[in-house]
Amino acid sequence: MSLLPRTPCLSGDDAEAKRQEIRAYFHATFDRYEALFESLASDEAFYRKPITLRHPLIFYYGHTATFFINKLVLAGLVTERLDPRFESMFAVGVDEMSWDDLNDSHYDWPNLAAVKAYRERVRSLVDGLMARLPLALPITWDHPWWVFLMGIEHERIHLETSSVLIRQHDLKYVVPHPAFPPCRDSGPAPGNPLLEVPGGTVVLGRERDDPWYGWDNEYGRCEVALPTFRASRHLVSNGEFLAFVADGGYADDGLWDEEGRAWRDFARASHPTFWVPKGEAWFLRLMLEEVAMPWDWPVEVNCLEARAFCRWLSARGGQPVRLPTEAEWYRLAAHAGVSELAPDAPARANLHLDHHASSCPVGRFRQGDFSDVTGNVWQWTETPIHPFDGFRVHPFYDDFTTPTFDGRHNLLKGGSWIACGNEARLGSRYAFRRHFFQHAGFRYVGGEGPDTPPSSHYETDKLLSEYAEFHYGDEYFGVANFPRALANLAIQAMGDRPRRRALDLGCAAGRASFELARVFEEVTGIDFSARFIGLGVDLARGGVLRYTLAEEGELVAYRERRLADLGLDPLPGKVAFYQGDACNLKPLFSGYDLILAANLIDRLYSPARFLTGVHERLNPGGLLLIASPYTWLTEHTAREEWIGGFKKDGENFTTLDGLKALLGPHFRLLQGPLEVPFAIRETRRKFQHSLSEVTIWERRESPASPGEGRQP
Repeated sequence: MSLLPRTPCLSGDDAEAKRQEIRAYFHATFDRYEALFESLASDEAFYRKPITLRHPLIFYYGHTATFFINKLVLAGLVTERLDPRFESMFAVGVDEMSWDDLNDSHYDWPNLAAVKAYRERVRSLVDGLMARLPLALPITWDHPWWVFLMGIEHERIHLETSSVLIRQHDLKYVVPHPAFPPCRDSGPAPGNPLLEVPGGTVVLGRERDDPWYGWDNEYGRCEVALPTFRASRHLVSNGEFLAFVADGGYADDGLWDEEGRAWRDFARASHPTFWVPKGEAWFLRLMLEEVAMPWDWPVEVNCLEARAFCRWLSARGGQPVRLPTEAEWYRLAAHAGVSELAPDAPARANLHLDHHASSCPVGRFRQGDFSDVTGNVWQWTETPIHPFDGFRVHPFYDDFTTPTFDGRHNLLKGGSWIACGNEARLGSRYAFRRHFFQHAGFRYVGGEGPDTPPSSHYETDKLLSEYAEFHYGDEYFGVANFPRALANLAIQAMGDRPRRRALDLGCAAGRASFELARVFEEVTGIDFSARFIGLGVDLARGGVLRYTLAEEGELVAYRERRLADLGLDPLPGKVAFYQGDACNLKPLFSGYDLILAANLIDRLYSPARFLTGVHERLNPGGLLLIASPYTWLTEHTAREEWIGGFKKDGENFTTLDGLKALLGPHFRLLQGPLEVPFAIRETRRKFQHSLSEVTIWERRESPASPGEGRQP
């Protein structure tokens, strides 16, 4: 059988030759995908779910074709749909949030002949577009032809994920196929010593002018310095894993973390999913058949099982072992001399369907002193997928990766026997939920676990995202950044006063706290909302904040903001965030030279209590900056607690009047009132524009005498 074409280089001098190469790549992918579904034994096999958490296979048969049309429409290369019903029904798959997230939806799936006919129409349309559309090289991710590569690589991903579903189907629904011959060799499991991998600096990520197709998560840069470590020579084999099973590893609660125990109990797991017990013997379910257990093949488990094994092996051997990190896998690959696949020679690994349609013995493909650094099965890592510095989504596929930035999707590296195209490249980054099954196994490394994994979370709460943009995002309609403007006003007002400690009270997402830290030795940020505090904590810890912004309806845009880009990079160590109640602060929050209370007083349940006691938090001569639009609402402040905004003795009594009355005994009005505008983005086309009144007060050295404080 000829080699399945590799993902093409997207640069060069001959555009017409590249056109034909991409067309051939498209047809070879389309053909192999259809051949996979020829392994289903009957029409019924297309409509029976292999597992309850997924659609039946008829969905995946139609899905990759509709993906082409939907993306071509989005890119403006196609103006009319082929079949609107199909392109809706087959558009979105099922990515279960948990192992018990059962999908009981019922669909009126079309018959198989109709879907086959639809696929042929898609093939004809795409090929016709490729034949006639202009092509200039190189093809970069903003090039019109990028969408063709996106569709092809998407189908190659589903070639693998569909093969896993077929492997989970009842045997009566599948038949052998000549395009997918499994390995027939097996033997005893080899020993698996730990070998040294020299330390060094690993640079992860790709530049945007890289001449190969890539998914959004591959771009950017991440640099990691690694010490020398040790890694297992082989992937963990079925034979090596058998000792864990025989020792009661699945029943030992101490070997499983909370997530692992919950999955194990729900699944009632007592051995790997693809192991089939028959009396005293074990068999292994392959994609299209069962075979006597090949003990020297890699075991295939989910991440939770791999972690439990590592804990068991650590306890048994007296030395800690664990899953490798993403960076450690790259260091191992470099040390083993692994390179990209040759375009015209079989892979030196069980990869890209070049050798088998199954795993094979773990020692067959040696790479340096190790085996299967790439190929055979994917390898679980301990690293949750996260964006590199400079990450941004592609406008034609904005939800490819971002839903996985949740700390619950771990990266797999190395590729499996059926990993093709982009999947087979060293820089590819695919992640699955830790309970998920793929053609995936693992190797282990010695030593303690890595530090806190990189932050990957995108804030999706609408209010928090609005405040994240308000504090760290773009400026709109010429209105300056509000927290920064207030911090600058406060800093200017300080003059030559001491700048030791500042309190940002009602700090929300924390921008003013970081701005104040440019000149203050220590800054405390306090907010009543733990959710808001979390934004500041994330920035203080990692220097980066990621969030979604409402565009229109359910559509969102993705944003990444970094302290370094705002000139605030070296400051997080000077800032500490706490949850607290401005009306009832703990005694330790005292001794400040400045207190900033931005848009706070009209959101307090008792602003008078705050104002009459705030002087106790300030050093004599210290400053209090109050900013507020004076938007008094009973949902925040009971009517009897308002300090202004009403008639008193028949005359208007403003909030400024109330401030003077309450602050007068301990403060004098130093500056203001001033009006400072702010704009909050709600959607792409809806903004909230407001004016906040700013007053700056100086704490008196001693309380004012009676009557003195009424008119500062």
